[in-house]
Amino acid sequence: MGQVTLKNVAKRYGDKTLAVQGVDLEIKEGEFIVFVGPSGCGKTTLLRMIAGLEEITSGELYIDGRLANHISPSSRKLAMVFQSYALYPHMTVFDNMAFSLQLSGMKKAEIRAAVEGTADILQITDLLKRKPRELSGGERQRVAIGRAIVRKPSVFLFDEPLSNLDASLRVQMRIELTRLHQQLKTTMIYVTHDQVEAMTLGQRIAVFNAGRIEQVGTPIELYEHPSNVFVAGFLGSPKMNLFEAEVTAVSNEKVTVRLANGAVFDVMVHGEGLQPGSRATLGIRPEHLFSGVSWNYEGNTMPATASVVENLGDVSVVYATASGITGMIAFKQAAAQWSLAPGDETSLFLPPHSCYLFDHEGKTVPRRPDEHGSVLYIATACGQRFIYSKSSRKEPC
Repeated sequence: MGQVTLKNVAKRYGDKTLAVQGVDLEIKEGEFIVFVGPSGCGKTTLLRMIAGLEEITSGELYIDGRLANHISPSSRKLAMVFQSYALYPHMTVFDNMAFSLQLSGMKKAEIRAAVEGTADILQITDLLKRKPRELSGGERQRVAIGRAIVRKPSVFLFDEPLSNLDASLRVQMRIELTRLHQQLKTTMIYVTHDQVEAMTLGQRIAVFNAGRIEQVGTPIELYEHPSNVFVAGFLGSPKMNLFEAEVTAVSNEKVTVRLANGAVFDVMVHGEGLQPGSRATLGIRPEHLFSGVSWNYEGNTMPATASVVENLGDVSVVYATASGITGMIAFKQAAAQWSLAPGDETSLFLPPHSCYLFDHEGKTVPRRPDEHGSVLYIATACGQRFIYSKSSRKEPC
C-alpha cells in the first residue's frame, strides 16, 4: 500500500496567514511525487503534517484509505529522511540502521538480515562497522535512507535530503534515489526547492507557491504546458524569459503584442477573451530563442547586446540586454563556434509557435499548435538551422 489523500488540508500558526491553504492532492500507490517551490511556500510544512510532526489545522489526511489526522506518527507506517541526516554519532552504521527495529522487539537474526539486505541495496555493506564521523556526506545520507528502508514503510518522506551535498554527489544521489524507487516500488514524497531535482526525480511534480499548489503534473506537462506565469518562470534552467507586453491585435490565428521597447511579436495562441490594449506577459524559454540568423518569418525580432556568456562545453548560455527591456534575456547556443562575446551586437528571433502568452492575471493563454504539429528548432554544427515537426517535415530556416 502507500496511497495518500489530502482533502482541503490547511495549516495556520496562531492568527498569522495560513502556511498551507486548502491543499487537495491524491498521491498514488508506488508513485514518486516531488513537492517543489521557493522557500516559505509551505511544502515542508505539508510534508511534516503527513508525517504527523505538525498538527493539521483543518481538512482531512487519509493514508491507505484511513483517516490519519489524529494517528500518532509512529503508527502511520511512514519513514522520514531529514536534511540533516540525524544519525546517532556514538553508534555504528549497523546500530543506527537497527535501532528502530530493536525498539519494535524484532529478533536479532531478523534485524541482522534486514540491515544487511538494506546495506547491500545501498552498497554500504563495508561501512556497517564505522561511525558517522568516519563517513562522507553522501555515505551519511545513504545510511539515513537505509535506516528508513529497514522499517519497510508504506510511504517514504524526504525533506530536502541532498541540499547538504556538493554538486557531483547530488547528481549521483539523484540517480541512486531513482534506482531505489524502481527497485522498492514504494510511494515516495520528496520535498525540494531545486527545480532540477524536481524535474529529474519526480514522476509527478506539485509546484507550491504561498501555501497553495499552483499545478500538478508530469515534468514534461509542467514544462511544456505551465498553467500560469509562476510555474512557467519557476521550472527551467535558465528560467523562462518573461516580458511585460500590451496586446495590440487579436485574430483567429494569433495574438500580436508590443513590448515596452516597441518591439512587436506574434504569438500563436487562442486569443479568445483578450482585448487590444490589455496587459499581458510574453514568455519564451532560452532554448527556443535564437540570434543572428535569417529566418523565414517576417518580424518577431529585436536587437540586443551580449553581456555575459557562460561556456558550458556542449552549449553556451548567453545573457543579453535590450533597450527598454528590464533585466537580461537568456538564450542558448548549441555549439561553441556560434558563441557571442560580451559586447557583441545581435538580433534575437522569438519563433511565434515557441512563445507563451499570459493574461493580465498571469494565467496561460492556450497555445495554438502549428499545421505540422509540435515544432522543435534544431541548431546544427555547421550553423544551418532546420525545423523538425511531428510529421517529419524538414525545412531550412
